[in-house]
Amino acid sequence: MSGKTVNSAILLLVLGNAMALVSDVFIKLMEPGAPIFQFAFVRCMLTLALLLPLARKIDRNNLFSGIKIHAMRAHIHLVGLLCMIVALSNLPLATANAVFYAAPILVMVFSVVIFRESLTPLSVFAVFSGFAGIIVILRPVEFNWAAIAALGSALTLAINAVMVRKLPKNQTTVYKLFLNYLLVIPASALLAIWEWQQGATWHPEILFTAAGSAVFILGYNITVLLAYRQVDANQVTSAEYTGLIWAVGIGWIWFNEVPDWWFLVGSLMVVVPLVLIGLNQRRNSPPRGFNPAAREEPRAASVEA
Repeated sequence: MSGKTVNSAILLLVLGNAMALVSDVFIKLMEPGAPIFQFAFVRCMLTLALLLPLARKIDRNNLFSGIKIHAMRAHIHLVGLLCMIVALSNLPLATANAVFYAAPILVMVFSVVIFRESLTPLSVFAVFSGFAGIIVILRPVEFNWAAIAALGSALTLAINAVMVRKLPKNQTTVYKLFLNYLLVIPASALLAIWEWQQGATWHPEILFTAAGSAVFILGYNITVLLAYRQVDANQVTSAEYTGLIWAVGIGWIWFNEVPDWWFLVGSLMVVVPLVLIGLNQRRNSPPRGFNPAAREEPRAASVEA
């Protein structure tokens, strides 16, 4: 599966989204009341260690090019990770992931506000349908801190996706991931120390759950990189939404979380317009085969840096 053909790229994205869901499962398996700051610090450290073998792809001569944007993205990512932990710990797996899909919708909104881009009628429909779908999924009677955390995680994903356009164009995805985790270590360490001083005890299982989550989310990032490297993004992006199918299946089988009609209707309101946008872009793009030009930055808004 090299990602050099549309079919192999789609398969990579399907498998990658399955790995992202396994990463979520590791987070969800944490015991209630587990110290989340300790988990975030350990996961960031382990992910940075896993990236070290790829250090040859880092331009050491311009290591801190765009450092201010990198630092902002790193700390926004930390906030998003903490929100994700709260959401996954308290919401059904499928519900949390459905809310996370607000990220590409928010990217469209931010692109209009910040970059003065124009939206097609279908994109406008996706924005309104997506926000309505989130309300249907969460419902006012079930709106709580976990739901707010899920929306916060989607918001951070969208902000980081938009901020990528402010980074130097010649930086690879590995480069951006490495700096992201390197720069967030001090803040995550201080939060973990503060949590320990507040009486939070060390949970040995955090090392296992953090390692599992780090390995699988890094595997997701690699599959996304391979998928978008050689094939037009608009040809395969709709495969990203198979993540919701994985979330429903794993949540149902593993955690006995049976989706209700509210969830199914709301999910369709979020995902279907996004898939239609991808199919429309694919139809309007000129047909082409293998593209030898490397695409170093995955274009999916759901990529977790």
